[in-house]
Amino acid sequence: EPVTLNALGLYAVIGVIVGLAAAGVTRTVYWLEDMFERLPVNWMWWPAIGGLGVGLVGYLAPRTLGVGYDNIADILSNRLSLHLIVLLCLMKFISWAIALSSGTSGGTLAPLFTVGSGAGAVLGAALLWAFPLSGLDVRVAALVGMAGIFAGASHALLASVVFAFETTQQTNGLLPLLAGSTLAYLAARMVMKNSIMTEKIARRGLRVPQDYDADAFANTTVGMIMETGVDTLPPDLPVATLADRIARHDPAVSLHQAWPLVDAAGQLVGIITRNDVVRSLQEPGSSALLLRDAGSSALVVAHPDESVQDAVNRMLTYDIGRVLVVSRGDPQKLLGYVSRTHLLATQFRRLHAEQVREAGWLHRARSWQRSRADQVQ
Repeated sequence: EPVTLNALGLYAVIGVIVGLAAAGVTRTVYWLEDMFERLPVNWMWWPAIGGLGVGLVGYLAPRTLGVGYDNIADILSNRLSLHLIVLLCLMKFISWAIALSSGTSGGTLAPLFTVGSGAGAVLGAALLWAFPLSGLDVRVAALVGMAGIFAGASHALLASVVFAFETTQQTNGLLPLLAGSTLAYLAARMVMKNSIMTEKIARRGLRVPQDYDADAFANTTVGMIMETGVDTLPPDLPVATLADRIARHDPAVSLHQAWPLVDAAGQLVGIITRNDVVRSLQEPGSSALLLRDAGSSALVVAHPDESVQDAVNRMLTYDIGRVLVVSRGDPQKLLGYVSRTHLLATQFRRLHAEQVREAGWLHRARSWQRSRADQVQ
Protein backbone atom coordinates (compact mmCIF):
# COMPACT_ATOMS: atom_id res chain seq x y z
CA GLU A 1 0.00 0.00 0.00
CA PRO A 2 1.10 3.65 -0.39
CA VAL A 3 3.18 4.79 2.57
CA THR A 4 1.61 7.13 5.11
CA LEU A 5 3.59 9.90 6.75
CA ASN A 6 3.41 8.22 10.16
CA ALA A 7 4.66 4.93 8.73
CA LEU A 8 7.50 6.74 6.95
CA GLY A 9 8.68 8.12 10.27
CA LEU A 10 8.71 4.65 11.76
CA TYR A 11 10.65 3.28 8.79
CA ALA A 12 13.19 6.02 9.42
CA VAL A 13 13.50 4.89 13.04
CA ILE A 14 14.09 1.33 11.82
CA GLY A 15 16.82 2.67 9.53
CA VAL A 16 18.65 4.34 12.43
CA ILE A 17 18.53 1.21 14.58
CA VAL A 18 19.60 -1.04 11.73
CA GLY A 19 22.47 1.33 10.87
CA LEU A 20 23.79 1.10 14.42
CA ALA A 21 23.38 -2.66 14.22
CA ALA A 22 25.43 -2.67 11.00
CA ALA A 23 28.33 -1.01 12.80
CA GLY A 24 27.96 -3.55 15.60
CA VAL A 25 27.99 -6.42 13.12
CA THR A 26 31.20 -5.12 11.57
CA ARG A 27 32.92 -4.70 14.92
CA THR A 28 31.84 -8.17 16.02
CA VAL A 29 33.25 -9.82 12.90
CA TYR A 30 36.64 -8.17 13.36
CA TRP A 31 36.59 -8.89 17.11
CA LEU A 32 36.14 -12.59 16.32
CA GLU A 33 38.98 -12.31 13.81
CA ASP A 34 41.21 -10.94 16.55
CA MET A 35 40.20 -13.87 18.76
CA PHE A 36 41.26 -16.33 16.06
CA GLU A 37 44.65 -14.62 15.86
CA ARG A 38 45.13 -15.26 19.59
CA LEU A 39 44.59 -19.00 19.30
CA PRO A 40 47.73 -20.99 20.20
CA VAL A 41 47.63 -22.92 16.91
CA ASN A 42 48.91 -22.32 13.40
CA TRP A 43 46.71 -20.12 11.23
CA MET A 44 46.19 -23.01 8.80
CA TRP A 45 43.93 -24.61 11.44
CA TRP A 46 41.61 -21.61 11.64
CA PRO A 47 39.33 -22.58 8.72
CA ALA A 48 38.96 -26.07 10.17
CA ILE A 49 37.97 -24.64 13.56
CA GLY A 50 35.59 -22.23 11.85
CA GLY A 51 34.13 -25.14 9.85
CA LEU A 52 33.38 -27.01 13.08
CA GLY A 53 31.55 -23.94 14.39
CA VAL A 54 29.53 -23.55 11.19
CA GLY A 55 28.68 -27.26 11.22
CA LEU A 56 27.50 -27.11 14.83
CA VAL A 57 25.27 -24.11 14.09
CA GLY A 58 23.97 -25.83 10.95
CA TYR A 59 23.13 -28.97 12.93
CA LEU A 60 21.09 -26.91 15.40
CA ALA A 61 19.52 -24.65 12.73
CA PRO A 62 19.66 -26.31 9.28
CA ARG A 63 18.17 -23.26 7.50
CA THR A 64 21.37 -21.34 8.21
CA LEU A 65 23.31 -23.55 5.78
CA GLY A 66 23.72 -22.41 2.19
CA VAL A 67 23.30 -18.94 0.72
CA GLY A 68 19.86 -18.39 2.18
CA TYR A 69 17.96 -16.51 -0.52
CA ASP A 70 14.88 -18.58 0.31
CA ASN A 71 15.09 -17.34 3.89
CA ILE A 72 15.23 -13.74 2.70
CA ALA A 73 12.20 -14.26 0.43
CA ASP A 74 10.22 -15.84 3.27
CA ILE A 75 11.05 -12.97 5.64
CA LEU A 76 10.15 -10.30 3.08
CA SER A 77 6.87 -12.09 2.37
CA ASN A 78 6.10 -12.38 6.10
CA ARG A 79 5.74 -16.16 5.89
CA LEU A 80 7.74 -16.91 9.06
CA SER A 81 6.80 -16.46 12.71
CA LEU A 82 8.67 -13.88 14.76
CA HIS A 83 10.37 -16.38 17.05
CA LEU A 84 11.59 -18.34 14.01
CA ILE A 85 12.92 -15.13 12.41
CA VAL A 86 14.80 -14.21 15.58
CA LEU A 87 16.32 -17.68 15.88
CA LEU A 88 17.19 -17.89 12.19
CA CYS A 89 18.86 -14.48 12.02
CA LEU A 90 20.77 -14.97 15.26
CA MET A 91 22.13 -18.36 14.22
CA LYS A 92 22.85 -17.15 10.69
CA PHE A 93 24.87 -14.24 12.05
CA ILE A 94 26.86 -16.52 14.39
CA SER A 95 27.56 -18.98 11.57
CA TRP A 96 28.58 -16.28 9.09
CA ALA A 97 30.74 -14.36 11.59
CA ILE A 98 32.62 -17.52 12.59
CA ALA A 99 33.18 -18.53 8.98
CA LEU A 100 34.36 -15.10 7.88
CA SER A 101 36.57 -14.53 10.93
CA SER A 102 38.31 -17.87 10.53
CA GLY A 103 39.81 -16.81 7.22
CA THR A 104 37.57 -18.76 4.85
CA SER A 105 36.36 -17.19 1.63
CA GLY A 106 32.84 -15.89 1.99
CA GLY A 107 30.55 -13.10 0.91
CA THR A 108 28.64 -10.48 2.86
CA LEU A 109 25.59 -9.80 0.70
CA ALA A 110 23.23 -12.68 1.50
CA PRO A 111 24.15 -12.99 5.22
CA LEU A 112 23.67 -9.27 5.79
CA PHE A 113 20.40 -9.33 3.86
CA THR A 114 19.18 -12.21 6.01
CA VAL A 115 20.12 -10.52 9.29
CA GLY A 116 18.90 -7.11 8.14
CA SER A 117 15.54 -8.30 6.82
CA GLY A 118 14.96 -10.27 10.02
CA ALA A 119 15.85 -7.28 12.19
CA GLY A 120 13.56 -5.06 10.13
CA ALA A 121 10.69 -7.50 10.39
CA VAL A 122 11.04 -7.81 14.18
CA LEU A 123 11.33 -4.04 14.63
CA GLY A 124 8.39 -3.50 12.30
CA ALA A 125 6.23 -5.93 14.27
CA ALA A 126 7.18 -4.22 17.54
CA LEU A 127 6.42 -0.74 16.19
CA LEU A 128 3.15 -1.93 14.67
CA TRP A 129 2.15 -3.31 18.06
CA ALA A 130 3.02 0.01 19.69
CA PHE A 131 1.39 2.12 16.94
CA PRO A 132 -1.39 0.00 15.40
CA LEU A 133 -2.88 2.92 13.44
CA SER A 134 0.39 4.04 11.84
CA GLY A 135 -0.14 2.05 8.64
CA LEU A 136 3.24 0.34 8.95
CA ASP A 137 3.73 -2.81 6.86
CA VAL A 138 5.97 -5.49 8.37
CA ARG A 139 7.06 -6.59 4.89
CA VAL A 140 8.22 -3.09 4.00
CA ALA A 141 9.97 -2.86 7.37
CA ALA A 142 11.84 -6.05 6.50
CA LEU A 143 12.79 -4.55 3.14
CA VAL A 144 14.06 -1.39 4.83
CA GLY A 145 16.06 -3.46 7.30
CA MET A 146 17.56 -5.56 4.50
CA ALA A 147 18.76 -2.55 2.51
CA GLY A 148 19.64 -0.47 5.57
CA ILE A 149 22.01 -2.97 7.16
CA PHE A 150 23.91 -3.40 3.90
CA ALA A 151 24.06 0.39 3.38
CA GLY A 152 25.43 0.81 6.90
CA ALA A 153 27.93 -2.03 6.73
CA SER A 154 29.21 -1.48 3.19
CA HIS A 155 28.69 2.34 2.98
CA ALA A 156 27.15 1.70 -0.47
CA LEU A 157 23.96 3.71 0.00
CA LEU A 158 22.65 4.02 -3.54
CA ALA A 159 23.63 0.47 -4.46
CA SER A 160 21.64 -0.86 -1.50
CA VAL A 161 18.52 1.12 -2.40
CA VAL A 162 18.66 0.23 -6.09
CA PHE A 163 19.31 -3.45 -5.38
CA ALA A 164 16.36 -3.75 -2.99
CA PHE A 165 14.06 -1.91 -5.38
CA GLU A 166 15.09 -3.91 -8.44
CA THR A 167 14.67 -7.29 -6.76
CA THR A 168 11.20 -6.52 -5.39
CA GLN A 169 9.77 -4.08 -7.99
CA GLN A 170 7.74 -2.45 -5.21
CA THR A 171 7.41 1.21 -6.18
CA ASN A 172 5.61 2.04 -2.93
CA GLY A 173 8.65 0.77 -1.07
CA LEU A 174 11.07 3.19 -2.72
CA LEU A 175 10.39 6.11 -0.37
CA PRO A 176 10.84 4.00 2.80
CA LEU A 177 13.98 2.52 1.26
CA LEU A 178 15.47 5.96 0.65
CA ALA A 179 14.59 7.23 4.13
CA GLY A 180 15.62 4.13 6.05
CA SER A 181 18.80 3.38 4.10
CA THR A 182 19.99 6.98 4.23
CA LEU A 183 19.58 7.18 7.99
CA ALA A 184 21.16 3.75 8.39
CA TYR A 185 24.15 4.91 6.36
CA LEU A 186 24.52 8.12 8.39
CA ALA A 187 24.16 6.32 11.72
CA ALA A 188 26.78 3.74 10.76
CA ARG A 189 29.20 6.41 9.52
CA MET A 190 28.88 8.28 12.83
CA VAL A 191 29.84 5.15 14.77
CA MET A 192 32.40 3.56 12.44
CA LYS A 193 34.52 5.31 9.85
CA ASN A 194 35.39 2.32 7.68
CA SER A 195 33.08 -0.19 6.05
CA ILE A 196 33.14 -3.93 6.54
CA MET A 197 35.08 -4.18 3.26
CA THR A 198 37.73 -1.55 4.05
CA GLU A 199 38.29 -2.07 7.79
CA LYS A 200 40.93 -4.75 7.21
CA ILE A 201 42.79 -2.49 4.76
CA ALA A 202 42.70 0.37 7.27
CA ARG A 203 44.04 -1.94 10.00
CA ARG A 204 47.08 -2.58 7.83
CA GLY A 205 47.92 1.12 7.94
CA LEU A 206 46.69 2.02 4.47
CA ARG A 207 44.58 5.11 3.89
CA VAL A 208 41.17 4.30 2.45
CA PRO A 209 39.59 7.24 0.59
CA GLN A 210 35.93 7.56 1.48
CA ASP A 211 34.87 10.50 -0.65
CA TYR A 212 35.33 11.95 -4.09
CA ASP A 213 37.86 14.74 -3.61
CA ALA A 214 38.19 17.54 -6.12
CA ASP A 215 41.72 17.95 -7.44
CA ALA A 216 42.79 21.38 -6.22
CA PHE A 217 45.70 21.51 -8.66
CA ALA A 218 43.53 20.66 -11.68
CA ASN A 219 40.87 23.25 -10.74
CA THR A 220 43.28 26.11 -9.99
CA THR A 221 45.19 28.19 -12.49
CA VAL A 222 48.78 29.32 -12.07
CA GLY A 223 47.70 32.95 -12.11
CA MET A 224 45.58 32.40 -9.00
CA ILE A 225 48.46 31.28 -6.77
CA MET A 226 51.60 32.84 -8.27
CA GLU A 227 53.72 35.36 -6.37
CA THR A 228 53.81 38.63 -8.28
CA GLY A 229 56.28 40.62 -6.20
CA VAL A 230 59.40 38.98 -7.61
CA ASP A 231 62.84 40.15 -6.50
CA THR A 232 65.02 40.14 -9.61
CA LEU A 233 68.72 40.75 -10.21
CA PRO A 234 70.55 42.30 -13.16
CA PRO A 235 72.44 39.75 -15.29
CA ASP A 236 75.59 41.94 -15.28
CA LEU A 237 75.96 41.82 -11.48
CA PRO A 238 79.18 40.03 -10.37
CA VAL A 239 78.70 36.72 -8.62
CA ALA A 240 81.05 37.85 -5.82
CA THR A 241 78.74 40.78 -5.09
CA LEU A 242 75.71 38.52 -4.75
CA ALA A 243 77.70 36.13 -2.52
CA ASP A 244 78.74 39.03 -0.30
CA ARG A 245 75.13 40.20 0.04
CA ILE A 246 74.03 36.69 0.97
CA ALA A 247 76.80 36.46 3.58
CA ARG A 248 75.73 39.79 5.06
CA HIS A 249 72.10 38.57 5.24
CA ASP A 250 70.84 41.28 2.95
CA PRO A 251 67.01 41.05 3.27
CA ALA A 252 66.64 41.59 -0.48
CA VAL A 253 68.44 38.33 -1.29
CA SER A 254 68.83 36.27 1.87
CA LEU A 255 65.21 35.07 1.90
CA HIS A 256 65.35 33.48 -1.55
CA GLN A 257 66.83 30.34 -3.05
CA ALA A 258 66.79 31.61 -6.64
CA TRP A 259 66.64 34.92 -8.49
CA PRO A 260 65.34 35.67 -11.98
CA LEU A 261 67.75 37.68 -14.12
CA VAL A 262 66.08 40.66 -15.77
CA ASP A 263 68.00 43.15 -17.90
CA ALA A 264 67.59 46.91 -18.07
CA ALA A 265 64.89 46.56 -20.75
CA GLY A 266 62.79 44.42 -18.44
CA GLN A 267 63.43 41.22 -20.38
CA LEU A 268 63.84 37.88 -18.60
CA VAL A 269 67.18 36.41 -19.67
CA GLY A 270 67.87 33.66 -17.10
CA ILE A 271 67.81 32.47 -13.52
CA ILE A 272 70.46 31.82 -10.87
CA THR A 273 70.20 29.71 -7.72
CA ARG A 274 72.23 29.53 -4.54
CA ASN A 275 73.80 26.30 -5.78
CA ASP A 276 74.93 28.11 -8.92
CA VAL A 277 76.57 30.78 -6.77
CA VAL A 278 78.39 28.23 -4.60
CA ARG A 279 79.54 26.23 -7.60
CA SER A 280 80.82 29.29 -9.50
CA LEU A 281 82.81 30.55 -6.48
CA GLN A 282 84.80 27.32 -6.54
CA GLU A 283 85.93 27.90 -10.12
CA PRO A 284 89.12 29.81 -11.04
CA GLY A 285 88.52 33.46 -11.85
CA SER A 286 85.22 33.54 -10.02
CA SER A 287 85.71 37.21 -9.13
CA ALA A 288 85.15 38.14 -12.76
CA LEU A 289 82.08 35.95 -13.31
CA LEU A 290 78.75 37.63 -13.89
CA LEU A 291 75.35 36.28 -12.92
CA ARG A 292 74.46 35.63 -16.59
CA ASP A 293 77.54 33.39 -16.83
CA ALA A 294 76.95 31.48 -13.60
CA GLY A 295 73.19 31.13 -14.02
CA SER A 296 71.11 29.31 -16.59
CA SER A 297 69.33 30.66 -19.64
CA ALA A 298 67.37 27.41 -20.23
CA LEU A 299 64.23 28.46 -18.38
CA VAL A 300 61.35 26.25 -17.31
CA VAL A 301 58.32 28.51 -17.35
CA ALA A 302 54.56 28.39 -16.86
CA HIS A 303 51.73 30.59 -18.05
CA PRO A 304 49.09 32.19 -15.83
CA ASP A 305 46.16 30.63 -17.69
CA GLU A 306 47.27 27.00 -17.39
CA SER A 307 46.41 24.68 -14.51
CA VAL A 308 48.61 24.25 -11.47
CA GLN A 309 48.73 20.54 -12.28
CA ASP A 310 50.59 21.31 -15.52
CA ALA A 311 53.10 23.41 -13.60
CA VAL A 312 53.55 20.64 -11.01
CA ASN A 313 54.21 18.08 -13.74
CA ARG A 314 56.84 20.39 -15.23
CA MET A 315 58.53 20.89 -11.87
CA LEU A 316 58.66 17.14 -11.28
CA THR A 317 59.94 16.45 -14.80
CA TYR A 318 62.87 18.87 -14.48
CA ASP A 319 63.38 18.31 -10.72
CA ILE A 320 63.09 21.97 -9.78
CA GLY A 321 61.52 23.64 -6.77
CA ARG A 322 60.06 26.66 -8.54
CA VAL A 323 58.82 27.69 -11.95
CA LEU A 324 58.76 31.19 -13.43
CA VAL A 325 55.49 32.53 -14.80
CA VAL A 326 55.71 34.49 -18.04
CA SER A 327 53.25 36.05 -20.44
CA ARG A 328 52.03 33.74 -23.18
CA GLY A 329 52.28 36.57 -25.71
CA ASP A 330 55.74 37.70 -24.58
CA PRO A 331 57.85 34.81 -23.17
CA GLN A 332 60.46 37.26 -21.84
CA LYS A 333 57.98 39.23 -19.73
CA LEU A 334 58.17 37.99 -16.14
CA LEU A 335 54.84 37.98 -14.29
CA GLY A 336 55.68 35.99 -11.16
CA TYR A 337 56.73 32.59 -9.92
CA VAL A 338 55.28 29.48 -8.26
CA SER A 339 57.20 27.51 -5.62
CA ARG A 340 56.55 24.50 -3.40
CA THR A 341 55.22 26.86 -0.74
CA HIS A 342 52.47 28.04 -3.07
CA LEU A 343 51.53 24.44 -3.87
CA LEU A 344 51.23 23.56 -0.18
CA ALA A 345 49.16 26.69 0.41
CA THR A 346 46.78 25.62 -2.36
CA GLN A 347 46.15 22.27 -0.70
CA PHE A 348 45.79 23.93 2.69
CA ARG A 349 43.13 26.32 1.38
CA ARG A 350 41.17 23.40 -0.08
CA LEU A 351 41.25 21.48 3.19
CA HIS A 352 40.39 24.60 5.18
CA ALA A 353 37.39 25.33 2.94
CA GLU A 354 36.07 21.79 3.51
CA GLN A 355 36.49 21.89 7.27
CA VAL A 356 35.06 25.34 8.02
CA ARG A 357 31.33 25.20 8.62
CA GLU A 358 29.10 28.06 7.55
CA ALA A 359 26.70 29.57 10.03
CA GLY A 360 23.35 27.78 9.80
CA TRP A 361 19.87 29.16 10.26
CA LEU A 362 19.95 28.47 14.01
CA HIS A 363 23.15 30.49 14.45
CA ARG A 364 21.71 33.35 12.39
CA ALA A 365 18.47 33.28 14.39
CA ARG A 366 20.36 33.49 17.67
CA SER A 367 22.49 36.34 16.34
CA TRP A 368 19.33 38.19 15.31
CA GLN A 369 17.84 37.66 18.78
CA ARG A 370 20.99 38.98 20.45
CA SER A 371 21.01 42.06 18.22
CA ARG A 372 17.35 42.72 19.00
CA ALA A 373 18.04 42.36 22.73
CA ASP A 374 20.93 44.82 22.45
CA GLN A 375 18.68 47.33 20.70
CA VAL A 376 16.03 47.02 23.38
CA GLN A 377 18.60 47.60 26.11
